[in-house]
Amino acid sequence: MRSVMCEGIGMNKLFGILALGLLGWGNPACAAPDAQTILKDSDQARGGGLGGIAWEIRLESRDGERVDEPQRLSVKAADNSSLAETLEPARFKGSRLLQVERNMWLTRPGLSKPIPISPRQRMSGQASNGDIAATNYAGDYDAQLNGTQMLDGEACHVLDLAAKHKRATYDRIRYWVSVKRGVGLQAEFYSLSGKLLKSARFEYGNTIEHEGKRIPFVSRMVIRDALAGAETTMEFGDVKVKKIAASEFDLGQMQ
Repeated sequence: MRSVMCEGIGMNKLFGILALGLLGWGNPACAAPDAQTILKDSDQARGGGLGGIAWEIRLESRDGERVDEPQRLSVKAADNSSLAETLEPARFKGSRLLQVERNMWLTRPGLSKPIPISPRQRMSGQASNGDIAATNYAGDYDAQLNGTQMLDGEACHVLDLAAKHKRATYDRIRYWVSVKRGVGLQAEFYSLSGKLLKSARFEYGNTIEHEGKRIPFVSRMVIRDALAGAETTMEFGDVKVKKIAASEFDLGQMQ
């Protein structure tokens, strides 16, 4: 219907004048979708804008022939804060990674106080994976629509994201969002100079309930380091939308 209407408006001058008079200039049927709205809506499928959400992650990392011991983590997130606690393996049990706004701290049993994670440290290791899995791209980046592309047989909006502030870990992101499903399928993370640092692919086998609607939620995330060649796979399960107290993200509680 949309394509017929858009083409029909340009059939001849008379019909065009009538169409503008009846339908109004800037007819929504012909308007391009808003890039920031697409980005904000896609954040929900990773926990953004839900008020509070909790899940478990099974994490496996490999670097060439070396395969790290699998980990299982419990994660809670609300607004711009998140807390990840290691459940397995036993030797890392109790280690926690806290993120509040754009600040991040690490603690583990035996440490007297949390260790702040610097912006440079956040570019590598599990801290960088946490940043990629973060829920609020719309809060940290301005989006611009750069056409559509097919990705694995699915039409996608291609969004170019530019960091709103220097606290953002990545200066630029290219993000593929499914036109039909409204979820992010692929992302590429770049430095200010344009060097590709990391890439990620997303799958959505989970479903959550929010405001009476069933929403797809991320079930698998594969993150590749473009510089080192390392790869991390995250499997998401036991997802629950629930209210999480602000005290859960209190740095003082970690000490």
